[in-house]
Amino acid sequence: MGAEITPADERRHQPGPGREWEESWYLDFVSADGGLAGFVRLTLRPGEGTAWFWAGVVGGGPNLVAVRDHEVPTPKAPGLEVRASGLWTELVCETALDHWSVGLEAFGVALDDPLEAWGQERGDPWALGLDVEWEAVAPPTPWPAGVAGYWQGCAVSGDVLVGAERFTLDGAGTRVHLWGDPGRTVPSGWASGRLDDGTAFVVCDPSPELDEQGRLRAVAFDGWGGEVAGMAGIHAQAPVLLHGAGRLARAVCRYTVADGRSGAGWAEWFSPGATSALP
Repeated sequence: MGAEITPADERRHQPGPGREWEESWYLDFVSADGGLAGFVRLTLRPGEGTAWFWAGVVGGGPNLVAVRDHEVPTPKAPGLEVRASGLWTELVCETALDHWSVGLEAFGVALDDPLEAWGQERGDPWALGLDVEWEAVAPPTPWPAGVAGYWQGCAVSGDVLVGAERFTLDGAGTRVHLWGDPGRTVPSGWASGRLDDGTAFVVCDPSPELDEQGRLRAVAFDGWGGEVAGMAGIHAQAPVLLHGAGRLARAVCRYTVADGRSGAGWAEWFSPGATSALP
């Protein structure tokens, strides 16, 4: 797509050829104090006649509360509402290129060891709810990698329910809308967030440091949009298993850049070929 992003780009797109073509909406948040963070991702897979839904929250009590369902009904066009067993969610474009909201009522699984998300996902059933708003702090920017789409830095506010605890959220986040063949055949990833001075950023294909189990340990990046290089230390883990494709390492990061600025956000790194769950 060209450099100009229009309100029409917020809508669902005509599917392309091939089984792997997909369209995804991703939104994340980190509270102002860094103590609570989460994300949602809805992915339409028209070649398979289904959709994926993920959500994860860290800092709400359990080390990770995760929702992952790769067989939810495709939302009825033109909306993005999903109803499945133990799950209701709706992603709503309130004002194109400016304001989105997410409602979620779901039962996820509380994981003491986040690595269990790559295993049998064994844990206690745990309520997870969102009534959260993403409001733009800058215009959307074309996605810097090969797939079509864009990202946008946002201020995020609302209510987050984790089990019996309700949290008032006031923080920052990222919104990403992508469509095309994601090409899950080589390692790839990205990092995004906001620095304390308000600078919002995304960088594709940073240099990850993985631990012996494949989780993110640190992320180094060499600039974004002309900004300086930096390093991300990992605060909390929220991995996701993609059956038949590989493992997605996801983590909340504390960013530090060379001129002394700092901030927080999310990073992910996909490793293809790890197609079965851990023991």
